[in-house]
Amino acid sequence: MNFAGGHFPVAVIGGGQAGLSASFCLRERGIEHIVLEAHQLAHDWRSRRWDSFCLVTPNWQCSLPGFPYRGQDPDGFMRRDAVVSYLEAYAAHFRPPVVEGVRVTRLRRTGTGMYQLDTTAGELTAEQVVVATGAYHTPSTPRIAERLPGAVHQLHSADYRSPDALPAGAVLVVGSGQSGAQIAEDLHLAGRQVHLAVGSAPRVARRYRGRDCVAWLADMGHYAKTIDEFSDAEGVRKRVNHYVTGRDGGRDIDLRAFAVQGMRLYGRLTGIVGGRVEFDADLKRNLDAADAVAESIKDAIDRHIEARGIDAPEEPQYVPVWAPDPVCQPRRLELAAAGITSVIWSTGFRADYRWIEVPVFDGRGYPTHWRGVTSAPGLYFLGLPWQHTWGSGRLEAVGRDAAYLAERIDAAGRRTDVCGALTGSAPALPAGPLMS
Repeated sequence: MNFAGGHFPVAVIGGGQAGLSASFCLRERGIEHIVLEAHQLAHDWRSRRWDSFCLVTPNWQCSLPGFPYRGQDPDGFMRRDAVVSYLEAYAAHFRPPVVEGVRVTRLRRTGTGMYQLDTTAGELTAEQVVVATGAYHTPSTPRIAERLPGAVHQLHSADYRSPDALPAGAVLVVGSGQSGAQIAEDLHLAGRQVHLAVGSAPRVARRYRGRDCVAWLADMGHYAKTIDEFSDAEGVRKRVNHYVTGRDGGRDIDLRAFAVQGMRLYGRLTGIVGGRVEFDADLKRNLDAADAVAESIKDAIDRHIEARGIDAPEEPQYVPVWAPDPVCQPRRLELAAAGITSVIWSTGFRADYRWIEVPVFDGRGYPTHWRGVTSAPGLYFLGLPWQHTWGSGRLEAVGRDAAYLAERIDAAGRRTDVCGALTGSAPALPAGPLMS
């Protein structure tokens, strides 16, 4: 597609599940558009997931617009390559106008109210723009990593692929969110000696009382709850995901059980001095807090079952199989003495919108919006975590957000046809606070 110097009613930036969903919903409304993808479709799924990665949500929650999961294992969990295939099949299903290998390097609003997009393949303009790049752009590695000895191989979780890709020896994983806990499990099952710095991430049981907890929570309306229903919306957006796994059909990740099997657990990493790593004394507190969250979810399921008279098998409460000794719990780790040759930083990602020169960001550089609609006429975001509901940044509900934005884009386009370019004030936002 030759687009340099061209003009489009709508430009969608990003070719992942968010960008594809936006394209589908725009096409349904007959809105001409272009989708610009810096790499190739589903790039992050291909390049930022390890070899054994699988979804932690059941396949039936994969429901992009017009393309629900139709496979033979709705209660299973797709592995990385299957997710890529699902997205490729989705694109083949409706053939979106995607241009791959084109990065948008600058987005600004012109004096005429149009948007100018500078790209690695030339410039173009658009009346409206959907930024569908998600919010996990740059791997976040703490500066303290610079203090590790040069002989230690270190990498971010985004670059981890498999145990065999690491040097021989023990591995220190820093962070126990979804990625850290699953990578620690991957290494542990491969027979590697794993040392895990445990943070404050909560956990959830895979199944309870005869069903996957995700299925119970879906029935309870948990995933339909919107961000504006929370009194601490900002806090909700910052919450770390619960650790659990879909591996081998799905199971709990119980760090205490790993400890019984030989994994070494520590509190939060606090310092590095030479070849020595230091930890907080918060391991017991972190494990107890993670278990408390898992049990509170079970309690909510119990109340739901009782209130509706559902016939479900009883299940005993979780009994911890291991607990750290508060007196003897190690606070220091000599890397060389422990045979540690690799450190994996499972410390999350940062959003990077520096290429967008439109004043729609808060003091932390995060877009200010309501359901993806910003104060700048014709500028939208899609695929952000908790953009509107729990599933906004996932395969489960990004399509509903895309449909909502397509409706707004369609309405704004009709106003443009009548009144000219989008140069006036932003369209009125629905009742509700602007969320950042």
